[in-house]
Amino acid sequence: MRIKWFSLIRITGLILVLTYHFFQTKLTGGFIGVDVFFTFSGFLITALMVDEFGRSNRFELISFYRRRFYRIVPPLLISILLVIPFTFLINRQFTTNIGGQIVAALGFTTNYFEIANGGSYESKFVPHLFVHTWSLAVEMHFYIIWGIIVFFIAKTCRRFSTKRALPNFRITLGITAVVLAALSFLMMDFGTKGLTDFSKIYFSSTTHSFPFFVGCLFGTMGGIKYQPTLFKKITRYINRYLAISLMTICALYLLYLSYTLKFDQVQVYQGGLLIASIIAGVMIIGARILHDQTTNIAEPRWITFLADVSYSVYLFHWPLYVIFSQLMKNWQAALLTTILSIIFSALSYYVLEPLIAGKNVHLFYDSLRWSPLRLLFAGSTLILAVVTGVQIKNAPKLTTLEQNLWVSGIYQSVDKIDNLHGQILADSQSKDGQNVSDIPKGVTIIGDSVTLGTRQYLSEHVANSDIDAEGERTMDKAYDIMMSKQRSNLLRKEVIICIGTNSLDDYELQMMKIVKDLNPGHKLIFMTPYNSKAESDWNSSKLTVLEKKLPEKFNFITIANWDQVAGQNPEVFAGTDGVHFGGRLSGDELYAKVINTGLLDAKKTEVKK
Repeated sequence: MRIKWFSLIRITGLILVLTYHFFQTKLTGGFIGVDVFFTFSGFLITALMVDEFGRSNRFELISFYRRRFYRIVPPLLISILLVIPFTFLINRQFTTNIGGQIVAALGFTTNYFEIANGGSYESKFVPHLFVHTWSLAVEMHFYIIWGIIVFFIAKTCRRFSTKRALPNFRITLGITAVVLAALSFLMMDFGTKGLTDFSKIYFSSTTHSFPFFVGCLFGTMGGIKYQPTLFKKITRYINRYLAISLMTICALYLLYLSYTLKFDQVQVYQGGLLIASIIAGVMIIGARILHDQTTNIAEPRWITFLADVSYSVYLFHWPLYVIFSQLMKNWQAALLTTILSIIFSALSYYVLEPLIAGKNVHLFYDSLRWSPLRLLFAGSTLILAVVTGVQIKNAPKLTTLEQNLWVSGIYQSVDKIDNLHGQILADSQSKDGQNVSDIPKGVTIIGDSVTLGTRQYLSEHVANSDIDAEGERTMDKAYDIMMSKQRSNLLRKEVIICIGTNSLDDYELQMMKIVKDLNPGHKLIFMTPYNSKAESDWNSSKLTVLEKKLPEKFNFITIANWDQVAGQNPEVFAGTDGVHFGGRLSGDELYAKVINTGLLDAKKTEVKK
């Protein structure tokens, strides 16, 4: 039994995800489209489970897993095989560890693969081509756990009379869904504490499974064929226009959330995703009611088509977009990605998937049998598998930027050992009565991953510099580093703070602590952060504005305008996340030039009194 207008739920989720990936700076909260999918999956799966139990008084777990396998795995495998040949069009950096990505995708562990490798949903450095399959991993984990739970609930409820078995089954599922949704949401809420990058709790199956269970709850309330008596009574008082209004209001609210939410906002994980899931659930109920109220109206074929291919479009769109965005303008990449994704998805859903399942293919009203296509299908699959194997074998293990970060981290560790030796020596001299209060000459640079990526070049091209850089470093951590060096008399005369891309909400407070607690005798240089994707209301952008006003108030502060210079040289960031410059020498040179210019400007200022 196909429910009309459920297609609109799938299409809504797909549009939100596509527009978010294509125009991330505009539709900053479009990632909630994934939660719309999650909620719908939870609803549909649970409603079908209720139908199966109502029909046969049992739930067949193996059959459930078999259906899920054929719906999820073949399209995934097809998308990987068809996408890999396109990777020959772009830099090898984008195939870094592609073998690990494919294994994680097919093993439904991409979410934990990304967590283990420090991956980010808003792709840092060079984006992984199959990072989007994290959602399939969460979905598969949900199917496995929920299937087992429902199996045992069904066995228990079978002991009741036929009249009470289905209501008890439905109520038990609903209560279980509420408990599991609450546990998952609370784990996400508590997990936000102390985080600046929320990818870890966003990817995790334990913290991000609550949308499924919200959908499960709605599935027990609405259902498909076997509906609760109360639901039937309520729907009698809701006509098609009220149902359409309900769906429209929900869709508009989801669109509003997609424009207002941002991935780095803690509020997203402390209620934003839960609200989006509940709204999606209400929209699903609206569609279910509209189905009953439009018995004489057929769902438009184009809506059904888009719903049919939506899952495969999701699989194809991200890697194709990453590839095409390196070859053409963004709008062109988005358009070509959409067209090819729909074509490949239609081929997958209507032809290849039925063939894999051993079914006849109905194409343009003609029935195609498996036997004549067997050789063509097997040969094409073999060729694509060989191509994929070649790319896996030739793929680099690390990107150039990651290699630079790794090497720079080693050099920094060596320097820290040397600094520790100097600190011990200074303490020893202090005990012998020698004066160590004089500020060391030279430059102390305190930076984040951008600085770490070019650390070796800076050490050779910024005279007498001591560099301390670390990925994900925020202004409060930079303050701690500065104070530690200051207490140890290792903080040099010119202090450069290259922090800001990872800006927390208290960025102004932390910045002013640095200004206030820097000892007299130093000069302070703030290097403004740069992110090509940042809007004016991002914390990093607001921090830049504040930093540029500081020299008007403090005569010992100078600004190194990295945001301005970087913005004038976009080619340095081609093919990157718009923050790091991928280990390019031109980026190293530009970064060092801005720092040295800032030091020259600082010579014209006084030290802190």
